[in-house]
Amino acid sequence: MSDNIPSVKVAADGHEDALIQSLPAVSRLALAYAPASARLPTLALFALDTRLAGLLRHSREPMLAQLRLSWWRESLGREHNEWPEGEPLLAALRSWNGKHKALTALVDGWEALTGPAPLPGDALRTMAQGRAEAFAGLAHALDREKESRAAYRLGQQWGLADLAVRLGNAQEREAALTLAGAENSGGRPRVSRALRPLLVLQGLARRRLDKGSEAAALSPAAMLKALRLGLLGV
Repeated sequence: MSDNIPSVKVAADGHEDALIQSLPAVSRLALAYAPASARLPTLALFALDTRLAGLLRHSREPMLAQLRLSWWRESLGREHNEWPEGEPLLAALRSWNGKHKALTALVDGWEALTGPAPLPGDALRTMAQGRAEAFAGLAHALDREKESRAAYRLGQQWGLADLAVRLGNAQEREAALTLAGAENSGGRPRVSRALRPLLVLQGLARRRLDKGSEAAALSPAAMLKALRLGLLGV
């Protein structure tokens, strides 16, 4: 991780440190702007999204990815006191205080990407909606119900911008670009400090898309953008 990225301090027994290290650099940067009361639930969301992405990336066959995703869907559909011990990510998700079931939509979103290429627009929308539901779920987990709609929009904008940059198939990428343009036409919603990490993720994904470069999300200018979004919300 770049020395320019603020450090993240989480009161933990070591497991949370491992989850932080599993995150992409941009997610670690966004997490740095979470207030202490929101840090663990936000980390749990980011780590889950990263874990699900890894399941697709490291599964040779779509069916294998789907089987692995189904375990997470079933686990997230259960009460947290029914979860097995020993899984650090599930332990972190207990910080959602029983409001984790909204995250099953995130699993559905990642599963939508296991279809044959080129993926249809509906699959891309399902993926973005899964992240949107997860963002809205975080708002509820943090007792910010009134901001759940704004969080949902940030998740959808982030999901589409991220897809538009990362998809390798030209037809899929063009479809994601079209969807991202339509979604961003309404502007970026504002949120309170507890949800600023979501704003940082969305803002940096949009910058990466506009610049057409992965490095654009971690450049010195991006650090300043993250600072403005994370501290001021604009």
